[in-house]
Amino acid sequence: MNYLLGIDLGGSSVKAVATTRDGEPLLRCHEPFDPDRPMHFAETILGVLDRTVAARGQAPDLIGLSAPGLASPSARAIAFLPNRLPGIEDLDWTNYLHTEKPVRVLNDAHSALMGEVWQGAAKGARNVILLTLGTGVGGAAMVDGHLLRGAIGRAGHLGHLVLDQAGPPDICNTPGSLEWAIGNYSIAARTQGRFLTTHALIDAFQAGDPFAREYWLKSVQALACAITSFINILDPEVVILGGGIARAGDALFQPLEQRLETLEWRPGGHRARVVPAQMGEFAGAFGAAYNGLRSSS
Repeated sequence: MNYLLGIDLGGSSVKAVATTRDGEPLLRCHEPFDPDRPMHFAETILGVLDRTVAARGQAPDLIGLSAPGLASPSARAIAFLPNRLPGIEDLDWTNYLHTEKPVRVLNDAHSALMGEVWQGAAKGARNVILLTLGTGVGGAAMVDGHLLRGAIGRAGHLGHLVLDQAGPPDICNTPGSLEWAIGNYSIAARTQGRFLTTHALIDAFQAGDPFAREYWLKSVQALACAITSFINILDPEVVILGGGIARAGDALFQPLEQRLETLEWRPGGHRARVVPAQMGEFAGAFGAAYNGLRSSS
């Protein structure tokens, strides 16, 4: 096999990685695009492909693509992504990129999980969940080596777990969700306007601010309760935490582990490993390449 190309479409940039069949990176690129310019995201991806072909001297054997939204049942397009990237819904990437073999399309959180399983924090594991803690809370799950997609590709939206039935609705109309409890978008409301970003809250927590301590540990408690529920339902070997909030390091992982000590059901002393993501901003691109490889076998 010549090489694989994984492409990860974000909100304003495209990340891509060319790899060997074993996941060794051959080249990477990160190209911004204008989300307000019609179809500029697609033109940027086409340009990334053209430049990769020129750099490698030949076309890739397989292409995988990840993007926000729900992938179509055919895995050739994004079927549902309202109010973002106009033109992406039902765009057949195999036809658009003029490839002989199908371009396999995957949701971006699903793809990030695949990247971590292939080359990152869960390498070799078959039962894994991923939570991305940022503006909201994304997620994905693998059970017995199978990525969970569900009936319409909706599986893995772990951030929309209900933790407080009387809480405010999130963007999926889910009351009191994990996303509300720890996502950056709700931080001002959750802290009575005292903090505008989660990073500011964590900085104040580390500086010994008692108000910040109370509210940060509430968020960590909510995350621990959610992870406990996911462990009971899906029985993962590894729970991966990614996203900007997960980069808080010990300020997150130490109190989280303390709470899991009392919350997690551990038959026979078994415990799920809770670890930070390793693949960084290219996790989705690696996962897209891996998904293309798995789909072809």
